[in-house]
Amino acid sequence: MARSGHGKARTVYSTDKGRLCPDCGAVKADCRCRLIKSAAPQGDGIIRLKRETKGRGGKAVTIVTGLPDDLPALKTRAKTLKQRCGVGGGVKDGVIEIQGDQREIIKTILEAEGFTVKFAGG
Repeated sequence: MARSGHGKARTVYSTDKGRLCPDCGAVKADCRCRLIKSAAPQGDGIIRLKRETKGRGGKAVTIVTGLPDDLPALKTRAKTLKQRCGVGGGVKDGVIEIQGDQREIIKTILEAEGFTVKFAGG
C-alpha cells in the first residue's frame, strides 16, 4: 500500500456516504473546510501591488494582495477596481487580478480609502 508523506492514508470516498472531504473526513456536502479556506489570510496591514506576466503570453496583470476582505467583499472590491480602471480581471485564490499594468491607478484608489499601499517586485 502506497502512502503519502503525511504518514496516514486519507479516505476520499465511502460507498455508503459518497464523496468525503480529504481534510476533515466529513461528507463533501456538509464540509466547512472550503469556508474556512476562503477566509482572508491575516496580513501585516499593507496592500501590495505587483505586475506579473508569467503564464499569460507576455500580457501584464496587476496582482493585489493583502486586502483584509473575505471572498464576497474581495469580489465586490475587484468589480469596483475593474470599473475604475476600465479593464477586466477577477479574484483567484484570495488575490485580485486586474488586466494590464494598473498599479498607479489602483494605488491612488486604495490610498483614498485609507489603506497603506506598496509596490512589490521589480
